[in-house]
Amino acid sequence: MPISLFNPFETLHLDAATCFLTGADLLSADEQIGVFPDWILDRFSLREKKMTMMDQVTGIRYDDLKLPASRDVKIAFENLDVEIKNAFEGGYEEVKKIPEEKLFLWMARLVYGVLYNDMCLEIKRSIKKEKGKEFKLSQLLKERFGKFHLMLQSLMVPIEFKGLKPWTIRIVRLKYSKDTFNYKDEPTNLNFSLGMNDFGIVACLQDNGAVGKNQQDIIDKISDKIMHPIQFEELCARFLYANYLIKRRAQHIIQQMDEKVVIESVPATDTPDNPLFSPWDDNMFAQVLAGYWEPWGLIKSDIITFPDAPISFLENDYTHKFIEPESITLPF
Repeated sequence: MPISLFNPFETLHLDAATCFLTGADLLSADEQIGVFPDWILDRFSLREKKMTMMDQVTGIRYDDLKLPASRDVKIAFENLDVEIKNAFEGGYEEVKKIPEEKLFLWMARLVYGVLYNDMCLEIKRSIKKEKGKEFKLSQLLKERFGKFHLMLQSLMVPIEFKGLKPWTIRIVRLKYSKDTFNYKDEPTNLNFSLGMNDFGIVACLQDNGAVGKNQQDIIDKISDKIMHPIQFEELCARFLYANYLIKRRAQHIIQQMDEKVVIESVPATDTPDNPLFSPWDDNMFAQVLAGYWEPWGLIKSDIITFPDAPISFLENDYTHKFIEPESITLPF
């Protein structure tokens, strides 16, 4: 029997009566799951707090961020949550043991869930503002989000990721309070970061490993050292900005068979004559970094002064060696 796949981005079919993952018809408005798992909401007292959406104006309570989901999809995510919860509570060593495919699914549920709610807001706003005018996505975003959604369907459908992984995921040690849940995403380019307990995760969820390769030098320098939070924020800024600089979209060969779907990531060429990344702009990166370093009161003018490069808490400007976290006197 042929495998049934669902792509809501072909027609922007985002409907409360349709399972977000499989496209199955739902019988009740109660058939839904939270974007953020219940254990996260309860452990970090997030239910009544608000997340600022993509428009930077609208705030939605974490408890109100929902995805319409069939019973089977809900059960599958609940089972995944148990495994992820146990590992996250065990800390860095246990998180490192999670298979990347499972960690991807858990992260993708959050990023896609926020994206889904953002899209629903924009569709409603477009209808109200433009008097029924249809909301449209660029072909690039339709393709990117459609592939991302396809990969997320591996929760329910036998999907094999062949060869190069479609994502970059890096896990680091982190000195954090156990009451900290530092989640950030950027749905347009599918960036993810999370700091909690004693670990941090930074990921680009559809870069075919390009950002990981680009930033591997600093990852190697960090190694197993316990990072200061400001160092982790700098690492996240580097991943986000590097992902933004990629000039060519990730390519995949997708084969749909009767018994499974095979997704093979195509390695991107990166040569001096045909670089994969646009040139790194220190001024623009300093602007990105200022957003991540806001908790420490650092603004762009503190971070960069022409003609010097931006300050760094990861690498010494002269020796390029990793800065030992214990030498950083800023608060945690």
